[in-house]
Amino acid sequence: MTPDTIHIAWQGYFVLRIWSVANQKGGVGKTTTAVALGGLLAGRGARVLLLDLDPQGSLTSYFGFNADKLTHSTFDLFGDGPAPGREQLLEKLLPIGDGKVRLFPASPALATVERRAPARDGVGKRVARALAALWDDFDYALLDTPPVLGALMINALAAAERLVVPVQTEFLAVKGLERMLRTLEMLGRSTGRELPFLIVPTMFDRRTQASVVTLRNLRHQYPDQVWPGLIPIDTRFRDASRAGVLPSSFDPASRGVQAYASLLKNLLAVRTAAPAAERG
Repeated sequence: MTPDTIHIAWQGYFVLRIWSVANQKGGVGKTTTAVALGGLLAGRGARVLLLDLDPQGSLTSYFGFNADKLTHSTFDLFGDGPAPGREQLLEKLLPIGDGKVRLFPASPALATVERRAPARDGVGKRVARALAALWDDFDYALLDTPPVLGALMINALAAAERLVVPVQTEFLAVKGLERMLRTLEMLGRSTGRELPFLIVPTMFDRRTQASVVTLRNLRHQYPDQVWPGLIPIDTRFRDASRAGVLPSSFDPASRGVQAYASLLKNLLAVRTAAPAAERG
């Protein structure tokens, strides 16, 4: 265990920290946020699991994998048989880069989970149970979610100790945020558990009035929930995606990566309650 790993562990207790990245609108930077934070955590010595719960598989495609041709995927968590155990789960993970980051890829078959979920007991906790089985194998798990409220997003929220909500700094994206916050309120009422969240302004372009005005409105409307920083438009994210490489490995000095590094410092500085996927 390296000093950096010790530094990022929660007050010295080596427990799996689970962060979900979600918004009920697509194209706001969810996948970029998950990949960027995951790469930066790995750079600090953490063992990181990236878990793709979106049937569209953006996180999976980012690293050059064809979701249609993969043998295993997160869809395996929602089967009718017994839940996969630790060894079975580890066999389903794909190594990224030097292996400090592992990917649990998505499959288009995830789209069928929504149809089957209402008739099945315990479907909302499948991801939490899987992560509990991997408790000793990872320090952080980052979950990329679909932009719709359903069984997959509920699984991600139920498993998480913290929610990161990327919001593109343009007018329509704020509507997605409003839906997301209503979902959190509903979930809190039904579970009696309040999930801490942080709103992260993304794709900010200071040259456009829409970005400037939206950012100002976000900070005015949600003064305690919006991260004080912002993630700028940065073409290096696109270049890193094209190369299938973690942004922090592709260009660690880029302004986008530096912005995510500041976000990570904020997230690590805030102590939260233990994650829902409790061991045992």
